[in-house]
Amino acid sequence: MTQDLPDLPGLPLPLGGDTRLFLIIGDPIAQVGSPGLFNPAFRRRGAKAVLAPAHVAPADLKATMAGLRLIQNLGGIVVTVPHKIAVMDLLDEILPSARRIGAVNAIRRTADGRLVGDNFDGKGCIRALADDGRSVAGRRVLLTGAGGAGRAVAHAMADEKPALLRLYDVDQRRLEELAASVGQAHPGLAVETGAPDPDGFDVVVNCTPLGMRPSDPYPIEPSRIAPSSLVVDVILKPATSPLVEAAAARGCQVQRGMQMLEGQVEAICDFFAAGETR
Repeated sequence: MTQDLPDLPGLPLPLGGDTRLFLIIGDPIAQVGSPGLFNPAFRRRGAKAVLAPAHVAPADLKATMAGLRLIQNLGGIVVTVPHKIAVMDLLDEILPSARRIGAVNAIRRTADGRLVGDNFDGKGCIRALADDGRSVAGRRVLLTGAGGAGRAVAHAMADEKPALLRLYDVDQRRLEELAASVGQAHPGLAVETGAPDPDGFDVVVNCTPLGMRPSDPYPIEPSRIAPSSLVVDVILKPATSPLVEAAAARGCQVQRGMQMLEGQVEAICDFFAAGETR
């Protein structure tokens, strides 16, 4: 009976014809935590909206985005691995912060059907650190992964004025592009590319997907991380990545991927709401 159903946080009940639809697209999709955070946020705001996961393969991204443009009650899209860079070519407008980063993780559909992209990954990471009373200012930072999340976090870290930012990625072209982009935006910052050896670094950040599968190697060798270091991982599933687990066992301070996501939910909701002029 309906009166026995609990008022579960985050479930936008009842769904109706006036419900606004939001999606998170990615490949894979089972690891995403966005539905569990955005739906409660919609409830807190009194928004008649729901966010659901959509598994979209890279080969289908262009067709999917074309189709989503036609959904009149679509409010926006959260973008995750591996679409944050490729989706940029399919948008009508990219806001300056995302243009600088070279990746998009949130898209709003405007009243006239235009798709506008921005990026909140890096802001979420820094906000989560600040909420825990932590800072990267004046510290030596090692960051692995130059994909969509890595680009955003690298630029956000650079904004905080670390003493040194070392970048690493297995894709040399992508790595050099990110290093050049960060260097251009921060001409006074010491930016280098090099091996993912954490020895001598105060902050270690994993922005690769390594750790999502049980068979994955460590993206960074934990035994070489100093116990005084801060270790940040963007992986959402498992909730505590193997790298974070190993680093915590060594006595390191850690930040999990869910904390970065939590740090950007309200900002993305504001971004979505800015397109609500219907």
